[in-house]
Amino acid sequence: MWDVFLSYSRGDLEWVRPLARALRDGGLEVFTDETGVASFTGISDTIWRELARAKALLAYYSTGYPEREACQWELTTAYLAGLGEGDPRRRVMVVNPEPGTGHIHPVELRDARHASADDIDAVVADVRAHVSRLDGPMAPARHGVRRWVSGVPQPRAEFLGRLSELWQVHSALHAHTAPLVTGRRTAAHAVQIRGMAGIGKSLLALEYAVGFEAAYPGGVFWLNGESYEDSLRELGPNLGDMGEPFLWIVDAVPVGRLTQREVAAMAAPHPLGHTLFTLRGRAYDGLGTLVDLGPLDERHARVLIGDDVLAQAVEGHPLALALLGRAVRAGHDPRTLYDRLHARDGSLLDMLAGDDVTASLVRDVSTRDASDVLRCAAALHPLPLTVEDAERVLAAADRVPRAVAHRRARNGVAELHVRSLVTPAPDGRWQLHPVTLHAWHHHDPAPARTEVLRHAALRTLCARRDPVTLGLPGSRREAPMAAPSESERMAAFDIQVELVTRIGVQELAPGTGSLREALTSLKSLIDFTRATLHTYSIGLERGTEGGTPTVQSLAYSLINDAIRPFTGTWHPRLAAYEARCPAGVAPLDHEASWPEAAAMRDELARLREPLLRIAERLGGISGADFGVAATG
Repeated sequence: MWDVFLSYSRGDLEWVRPLARALRDGGLEVFTDETGVASFTGISDTIWRELARAKALLAYYSTGYPEREACQWELTTAYLAGLGEGDPRRRVMVVNPEPGTGHIHPVELRDARHASADDIDAVVADVRAHVSRLDGPMAPARHGVRRWVSGVPQPRAEFLGRLSELWQVHSALHAHTAPLVTGRRTAAHAVQIRGMAGIGKSLLALEYAVGFEAAYPGGVFWLNGESYEDSLRELGPNLGDMGEPFLWIVDAVPVGRLTQREVAAMAAPHPLGHTLFTLRGRAYDGLGTLVDLGPLDERHARVLIGDDVLAQAVEGHPLALALLGRAVRAGHDPRTLYDRLHARDGSLLDMLAGDDVTASLVRDVSTRDASDVLRCAAALHPLPLTVEDAERVLAAADRVPRAVAHRRARNGVAELHVRSLVTPAPDGRWQLHPVTLHAWHHHDPAPARTEVLRHAALRTLCARRDPVTLGLPGSRREAPMAAPSESERMAAFDIQVELVTRIGVQELAPGTGSLREALTSLKSLIDFTRATLHTYSIGLERGTEGGTPTVQSLAYSLINDAIRPFTGTWHPRLAAYEARCPAGVAPLDHEASWPEAAAMRDELARLREPLLRIAERLGGISGADFGVAATG
């Protein structure tokens, strides 16, 4: 019999070996697995057998510890053995070499006192004292739910690489048991497992129920969120007296059709119940603790599918990985599968599943705005999408004002995010998952509309090209200037509207207004012009003499030839005079007494003509004469 089963990540071996020696020198029988357990194989019979011969598990809980499947299975087995005896910490001890405790799961272990890895003598003393209170070895149970009260769901994908999420779920369901760490002193709260369709939410809930059944002597209840009332009626007398803790799983909660109050009413009907919801949407953030489930990481994806190219093509989507992985193991050529995955004549995933599994991935795209924004995202994929991207495409395709297009784009992105159909990317962008794109290609109800938006996306977002040379190699003859793109016309219009409303184009009558405000207005026009060019991905370029005006060249002239010489001359002069304003004198009165005020007003009036010429030329690009005739 072992006193201690020493569990550790292979990367911590050089720190663990001195600890193991010290424990043995202290008279303890210590098991260490020097050979290790192969990655992704779970817990082997050998390890399970040695755990069954040990009084307690001592976890060297570094930040790398929860990343090792073998470590997590060892910890889970010992934890559940202690839980079956009434205290999950009875058979588990923790050595924490890190400065904090946030990496430690489950929460009950985070709440416990941890021995410091810096004081090995104290660790040995603590371990000796702990195991002396244990009568015999732990009794780990083989996994397998024995307390199902309602039917067991049939998973469609293999479970892999989600051990840290299992502990997140368990810690969240039991946060009230460690109030000093979590700040929660009330009864158990609900937990939501959220994510896109096929990402493994139901599978994670099922694996949790199977692996942690010992925590719920009152049983496991599995209810269908789509037909909750029917599931509840089927339980009938099986609800029992509810005298012991039980797990209440509501799978596939429909998002959008129910209010948060209605979803909250689906929670466990007794304080001893621990509620676990699975749902693909994000509409109920205030309902319990959130566990957001994303794609599998690359190493787990490769193990599940057995091919790097296919793994990258579906970006860690568990359902797609499982279907393709089974096909690879059955002897199908991965390159053929890859080509077939991108064919438009039928979904490979549906064929491999023997069912229309892809329809459910996009069934929540139910409104015009969400559908159109998804089409915009599909046109740009694999590049991420911004609200402004979708706005420009919709404005160009439907010939609607930018304000209308912006509202539709914003609403569409918001709905897609709520339904987990796009995920946030850096800098306010949104990413479409390739499996969602695959499903949309095969279930788009209006492919003609998709083509319209795809063409608009190409025109508005990809129209700018480098100059194309013609003729023989080395020829400097360029192609004729292309017509302004939609982006250039929109940028010209925005700058034109802003320009004709500014002081400079709008004449400042003698003795009225403020010269300081005029300078500020012109300076802000420079900032606005630069921001507009950036919004439309247009560079600032000096024009060529006699060349056709472009929005780039006109913006350059506006900033560098017209406004900057004026502001560069008059801003420092006015600022120096303003600094001498006597106390008690109003700034406008002081400005009116400036000897150079009349000269500045005269030069501001002369600035009006070049600004008007630029506005008119911008109108020639935008196709609008807004304000030009009125100011001429």
